[in-house]
This record gives sequence, structure tokens and C-alpha cells, in this order.
Amino acid sequence: MHIKKIQNQNLFAYRRLRRAIGYLGIFLPIILVLLSLFKFFNTAIQPSISHYYFTNLREIFTGTLCAVGLFLICYKGNGNSVIWKNDNLLTNLAGFMAIAVAFIPTDPIGTSCTQCTLISIGLKELHYGFAAILFLTFAFLSIHVFTIGQESNGEIPMSILNENNIYRFCGYGILVCIALIPLKLFGHATLVFEAIALFLFGTSWLIKGRALGDKGSIGEKLYREKNATDTEDIASP
Repeated sequence: MHIKKIQNQNLFAYRRLRRAIGYLGIFLPIILVLLSLFKFFNTAIQPSISHYYFTNLREIFTGTLCAVGLFLICYKGNGNSVIWKNDNLLTNLAGFMAIAVAFIPTDPIGTSCTQCTLISIGLKELHYGFAAILFLTFAFLSIHVFTIGQESNGEIPMSILNENNIYRFCGYGILVCIALIPLKLFGHATLVFEAIALFLFGTSWLIKGRALGDKGSIGEKLYREKNATDTEDIASP
């Protein structure tokens, strides 16, 4: 019983960590844009999330990315000989990329910036490279890693709302957003597609963290489980 209790505590800790990562991803763009609407912060809505580095909301931008990065690095999943299915490798890579995006920003808008640093000028391409790797890793986690863990259950038919369908939708949605960002289809397109990509990333992690619960119809439709279990493998991706 003591071992089972420890396993349950570890399981719930993993789920809380997944939820924390998911919430941070979803609320980062929402908070930045909402605060931009208040004159108190003296910050206009930026053309991209990255440009908030040069505003009065810089600490929220960098702090949230660093928190996501550290959570991803601390997160320990399964190893796998296939690189794009290796949970540990991908989460560590995403964690370091998130921190790199936070501290190696894009170029500022215009010729003046009151919050520029020595490393904030002329590194736009490097910043974009880190950001691209970050979003690609998010997509790989959703498509190739999160879809591994579910056990088959012949008693419960596969629902269109099954977690694996959601993970794939989120992962491919992130890839679409990455492809659309360089096209600059409309004003603030970069900001919009980055926000959508982060929303999809966060949704994927919240579903994996069972933020909606796993009892009753939710357990059946999302996880193909009749009842919530306390014996899930804590190392499952």
C-alpha cells in the first residue's frame, strides 16, 4: 500500500506539471495582449509575441518562457531509440529552446529601444531559429510522443474526441501555424499564429495532464477508460 501511495503521488505530481506547462502556454499571449489594452502599461499590441521583450511587459514574457523551459527540462518522460519519439530528449530540447528564445530576442521595432541589451541587437535570425525549433518540438511531442501512451480498449469504441485525435490535431495545427507565419497574410499575423500555436501546445499538455478530469463520459471519450485509475504508469508520455 505504501508503494502504491508513492506511485499515486508521483502520478498526480506529473499531471500537475503537465497542467502547469499547458496553462502557461495558453495564457502567455492572452495576458500580454490584454495588458497591452491598459494605458497604465504604456505598451501597444506588438506585431509578435517576441517583440514584447522590448516593452514594459518584458518580465512577463521572459519569466513565463523561462518557467515553461524549466518545467520542460524537469519533466522526465520515457526514453526511446527513435529520436522523434524520445520524450526526454524532446522535452529537454524544447526547454532549452524556450529559455534561448526568452534571452536572445528578435530585433526591436524602429531605431530606438529603452529596454535593449547588448544581446538584443542583430540576432534576429538566431532568435527565429530557436523559435522554429521550439514550435517544431512542440508539434513532435503532440504527434509522436503523446499518442504512445493510450492502451487499446475493445470495450469502448474510439471517439472523435479521443485524446490521440486531439494531440494530432494540435500537433499538425502547430505545423500549419509555423508555415503561415512567414507569409504575413495580414496585420499582426505573426502574433495571431504564434498565439494559436501556443494555444494548441497548451491544450495538448492540459489534455495529457487530465485537466478536465477522467471520470464518466470524459474518461470514455478522451481516454477510453470507464473509471479513473490510480495505477497509470507515471512514466507514460
